Amino acid sequence: MKSLTRKLMSVIIAASFCFGLASCSGKTTSVSSAASETTTAAETKASESSSAAESKAEVKTVTAGKLIMATNATFPPYEFHEGDKIVGIDAEIAKAIADKLGLELVIEDVAFDSIIAGVQAGKYDIGCAGMTVTEDRLKSVNFSTSYATGIQSIIVKEGSEIKTIDDLIKGKYKVGVQSGTTGDIYMSDAENGGVGEDRIDRYNNGNDAVVALMSGKVDAVCIDNEPAKSYVAANKSLVILDTPFTEEKYAIAVNKDNEALLNAINKALEELTADGTIAKIIEKYIPSK
Repeated sequence: MKSLTRKLMSVIIAASFCFGLASCSGKTTSVSSAASETTTAAETKASESSSAAESKAEVKTVTAGKLIMATNATFPPYEFHEGDKIVGIDAEIAKAIADKLGLELVIEDVAFDSIIAGVQAGKYDIGCAGMTVTEDRLKSVNFSTSYATGIQSIIVKEGSEIKTIDDLIKGKYKVGVQSGTTGDIYMSDAENGGVGEDRIDRYNNGNDAVVALMSGKVDAVCIDNEPAKSYVAANKSLVILDTPFTEEKYAIAVNKDNEALLNAINKALEELTADGTIAKIIEKYIPSK
C-alpha cells in the first residue's frame, strides 16, 4: 500500500509537472505571438513612414521645405487678390499639393509671360496660372496631368456689330489679349483661325485689355471664359459671344530637370481627384448651380 501510494504519487507529480509545462508553454506561445504581431505592425508603420520620408526627400525644390509657385493673379476665379492674399482655384489646388508633399506653398505674383521662363531658369518650382499645354511651351517645361478645362471666350461691347466668331475673324476688328496667354497665341495665328498679328493689341493682364475695350481702343477681348464672366459681371455694358473661341486643358508647369517633382505632383493630383478635393475646390469658385 505504501509502495502503491508512492507510485501513485509519482504519477500524479509527473502529470502535474507535465501539465504545468504545457500551461506555461501555451502562455509563452501566446505572448510570443502577440509580441510578434506588435513588432510586425511597428515595422510596417516604420517602413511606411520611411517610404514617405524617402518619397519627400526625393523631391527637390528651389528652397528646401517650400514649393514656390509663379502665377499672375489677375485671372479670377483661378487666381486673384483678396486683400493681401492670393486666392482662387489654382492657389487652393497648389496648397493641397504642397500639403501632400509636406511643403510650404509660397505664391509669387509675376507677369504671365515670365512664368515659363522663370520655371525653366529654376527661379520657381511650378507655374500654375490657368495655363494651357502647348507645343511651344513643352519645348521649355514639362506639364502635369490636366486638372481643369478652360474655354477661350470673346468679350464685346453690348450692341457691337460683332455677333459671332466669324464676324470677328472676317472683319477688320482689333482684338485685345493678355500677353503670352493662349488667347494671344491663338488669336495671333491667322493660319489657324486667328485674326493675325497686325490686329492684335497685347496687354499685361486681362483687366487692362477689358479697360481698352471699354475705352474703344480695341473692338473685342479674347480671354478665358471664367475671367470673362467676372469682367462682364462687373461691367454691365459688356457681353460674351455665345460661341466659345476654343477649349483647352489647364496643367502645372514644372522644370524639365525635376522629374521627381513632376511625378510627385501627378501623384498628388491623382489622389486629390480621387478623393473629390479638386472637384470641391472648383465647385467653390464655379458653382454648378
